[in-house]
Amino acid sequence: MSGRIVLLGATGYTGGLVLGALFRRGLRPVLAGRNTDALAGLAEEHGGLEFAAADATDPASVRRLLDPGDVLITTAGPFERVGLPVAEAAVRAGARYIDTTGEVGFVRTLQERFHRQAQDTGAVLLPAFGYDYVPGILAGAMAAQQAGDAGRKLDVGYFTAGALNPGLSQGTRATMRDGLFLPAVRFANGRLVEERAAAEVHDFPVSGARRSRKAGFLVPGTEVLFLPKAFPQLDAVSVYNGWFADLSRAISLMSAASHTMARSARGRRLLERLTAPMLGKPGGPDSSQRAKTRTQVVATVTGTDGNLLAAVQLTGPNVYTLTGELIAWGAEQLRDRQDLTPGVAGPLDAFGLDGLTRGCAALGLVPVESRRG
Repeated sequence: MSGRIVLLGATGYTGGLVLGALFRRGLRPVLAGRNTDALAGLAEEHGGLEFAAADATDPASVRRLLDPGDVLITTAGPFERVGLPVAEAAVRAGARYIDTTGEVGFVRTLQERFHRQAQDTGAVLLPAFGYDYVPGILAGAMAAQQAGDAGRKLDVGYFTAGALNPGLSQGTRATMRDGLFLPAVRFANGRLVEERAAAEVHDFPVSGARRSRKAGFLVPGTEVLFLPKAFPQLDAVSVYNGWFADLSRAISLMSAASHTMARSARGRRLLERLTAPMLGKPGGPDSSQRAKTRTQVVATVTGTDGNLLAAVQLTGPNVYTLTGELIAWGAEQLRDRQDLTPGVAGPLDAFGLDGLTRGCAALGLVPVESRRG
């Protein structure tokens, strides 16, 4: 294995956070992207890194950068628009791949299109390895393990400690805007089903919060794709976002109205115009803004009678800081480990619960509360 790390999208906001995290680990990636002038400047700032032209919409340009065993990091999105050619290039090269997507539909497409092909070429694909959705998978796995065979329903809620707004990146705002139109996938009665995003609001026990419980609204999450495989006793897995916990029920009502409007092309165009101002300026929060918030993730498991069997709460760095650190850690693991099984993998598939727990703890993502019902 050659072990080169290639970072596609290094000049973007998330790419910059990933590059900083890689550099702190002593890793010197090859920078790749369309704007070679910007890449040259960034490479010079970091001690003369290698850089190369590559376009996410041109798989041949990405494929030329990769040899078997190389690690490709991509932060170039939206992934459902430009991500598939990049992933295909990694698969064809027999490379190792990791991305920052929060788009569950994209991950499902990777599984359907490339899992078997990756097994044939020896490629390992590790999508959605940032804040979306490693913390929820870790908390959910811990809670499911504690609940044991009696656990049937797993709910995961994402929250923050501290004032999140205005510390949101343009990419996050775009994802939230698109969430008004896209369905939420959940695991129910042993199968994946689609429902309107924010169709349901769920309360979670959150220690250290102003109130003992916080509300979140239903969102897509890759937890529903990977946790039922790891814990087959689970009949239901759902994911909720409680970043704006006090507004969760109002957001649920707004989602219902938006979903009705989005049924027609004209209505969707109108919604896009009305919500365009929420995208804001490019970029995201700086280090001082990120330091004001922390990640909180809660997972609960109930039995057939609805009684709580286990609850796990994790806390960690700011969501963007955590994404950069997770991607850097994951890329280093992909480079160094020879024992990974080819295919499209989730965090538990790749590293196991113990390995994922240790890796996340080293980044500051740790349990603050873990209890049995």
